Amino acid sequence: MTMKLYFDPHSRAQVAKWMLDEAGVDYEIVPTLLREKAHKTPEFRKINPAGKLPALVDGRTRLFENAAICLYIAEKYPAKKLAPPVGTPARGRFLSLMVYSTAQLEPAMGDSMLRLRSNNSARGWTDFEEAKDAVERELGDGPYLFGAQFTAADVMIGSMFIYLRAFGGRSNRPRIDAYVERLQARPKGMRFG
Repeated sequence: MTMKLYFDPHSRAQVAKWMLDEAGVDYEIVPTLLREKAHKTPEFRKINPAGKLPALVDGRTRLFENAAICLYIAEKYPAKKLAPPVGTPARGRFLSLMVYSTAQLEPAMGDSMLRLRSNNSARGWTDFEEAKDAVERELGDGPYLFGAQFTAADVMIGSMFIYLRAFGGRSNRPRIDAYVERLQARPKGMRFG
């Protein structure tokens, strides 16, 4: 049975699509257009109760949220080496980066893009400059977060900076900008449109 990705090209579902493409697995796109409110129907809410994209159906398995989808694909296809194996020392760092992408980097970047001046620490996340500092430390000498090995963590962290560019922003960090260039140069890198 082919996996189904509920997708609008103008949504965060681009991240899940990138992961599926990098894994090289068969999947079907189920157009779920935001402008038509297809993600708010009772049928779709059976897949994602939050009524948001992305969502992935694999047989009886239903997933929502990019990090969950990326983790699922990496674990389902271990031969693709999109995650350090369970039980290895690198696995903890990998899981931390996966969560960091959504718990810290994404909200900090969103606040920055919207020019929100708030007490981020009271909201539970850092500011965007500190988040970029953390990404630079984790990137090290690269080319990817795990050296020469591209992983789902690159999909999650890298997609945030690709979105930043798509909305006309830049990280203003040469190492991060070079990282984004490498990610977008990948044959299956995240594309818009």
